[in-house]
Amino acid sequence: MGRIRQLELVNLVVFAFGAFIDYRLETALPILIERFGETDYTSELLDFGKYTFYYDREMGNGPIQGRLISFKELVHPYELPSIKIATNEIENALQTDGKRTINLDSGYIHHTQFVLASTKHWANRLYLGRGIYAEITLMYVDGAFTPLPYTYPNYRAQEYLEPLTKIREGYLEKRKLLYGKSRKG
Repeated sequence: MGRIRQLELVNLVVFAFGAFIDYRLETALPILIERFGETDYTSELLDFGKYTFYYDREMGNGPIQGRLISFKELVHPYELPSIKIATNEIENALQTDGKRTINLDSGYIHHTQFVLASTKHWANRLYLGRGIYAEITLMYVDGAFTPLPYTYPNYRAQEYLEPLTKIREGYLEKRKLLYGKSRKG
């Protein structure tokens, strides 16, 4: 019989994207900070539009770009449904003419994985409750994030893997401070 262990806290990550993303973040980021606390990392501008045209009609003219944002305070993984619901509410509050101006994809980094929340069921997603599913988007194997067969194309790209790896490195430092050196990463 396995022994139940204390669950480790994880690093909250939000991928904010849309047309004119830096302009949109001027409004959205203070709301995110008020809800989830200070950030400790924001990626360079990431091209998202080259991976999908899905959001073009809703988000208007201009290139669809994004930034990965890491939050300083670690969270419990069971908070993911509440976090996803909160980011959806923020998206809705910032709509213009009934269309989203920003998309806030929430998830977390643990030293073994990058997990994204979703409102959509699919065979690779587990139901967490309150209408929210979780998907292991990347696994950390042999010293690198490794895509899975269903991983979105942008999260397979080096331009996304590099900032996620930086966020993971920051998480390992936070984890070390919280738990000490006894746990391996």
